[in-house]
Amino acid sequence: MFDPNANASPVNPLPPVIVILALVIGGTEVVLQLGNAGVVGGAEAVGWRQELARALGFFTNVFDYMLQTRTYDWNTLGRFVTYPFVHYSAMHAGFATVMILAIGKAVGEVFHSVAVLVLFFASSIAGAFVFGLIGAGGNGMLIGAYPAVYGLIGAYTWLLWLQAGATGENRLMAFRLIALLGGLRGFYRVFFGGGNEWAADMTGFVVGFGLAFVLAPDGRARIVRWVNYLRQR
Repeated sequence: MFDPNANASPVNPLPPVIVILALVIGGTEVVLQLGNAGVVGGAEAVGWRQELARALGFFTNVFDYMLQTRTYDWNTLGRFVTYPFVHYSAMHAGFATVMILAIGKAVGEVFHSVAVLVLFFASSIAGAFVFGLIGAGGNGMLIGAYPAVYGLIGAYTWLLWLQAGATGENRLMAFRLIALLGGLRGFYRVFFGGGNEWAADMTGFVVGFGLAFVLAPDGRARIVRWVNYLRQR
C-alpha cells in the first residue's frame, strides 16, 4: 500500500523559534570557549566572558540606580532581556540549552512562535525584577537563561495541568517537575550556598504558568469568557 508519509522524518522537527534560541545561547558559549582556548580572538579572548557579563548581565546596583534616578535607557532596561544569553560556564550554558530544546519542543508544538518568545522574555524580565527587589542595596549579578527556562517549564506544567483536568486525573501531578527542580534548588542552596537566583527562577515559573492561560491558541476565547463572566456578576 502506498504511504504518502513514507518519506517523513521519524522525529518531529523542533519549532524554529526554539532552535534559534538554543543556537544563540549555545553559539555564544561556543565562541567563548574557543576564545578561552586561544583558537579565536588572541590573548584578549580570555576575558570575553567577564566583559560580556558586565555588558549584558543584570546587576542589582544598576537596578537600584535605575529606580533612584529614573534612568530608563538601554544600559538599564536592556539588561532585563540580554542577561539570559551569557552564562558562567559551558556546563551552565549547556544545561540551559538542553532544557530549552527539551521543554521548548513540547511548548513550541502547542504555542505560537510569538507566544513562545513572549513566555521566554516575560519570564526573564519578571525574574530579573524580583531578583533586583530582593537584592536591593547589594551588588548581585544575574546571568543565564534559567528564569526563561523556568518560564517554559511553567507553560509546560500548564499543558500537563490542562491534560490532567481533561482526563480526570489529579491536577497536582502536573507540578511534579517543578517540585523536583525546586527541591533540588533548595538542597543546593542549603548545602552549597548561593544568591537569590532561585527567586528569579521561581518567578519565571509563575509567570510562564500564568501567561499560558492567555497565550495558548484558545487564549482569546478564554479571555472573552472571563470578561463575560465578570460582566454578569
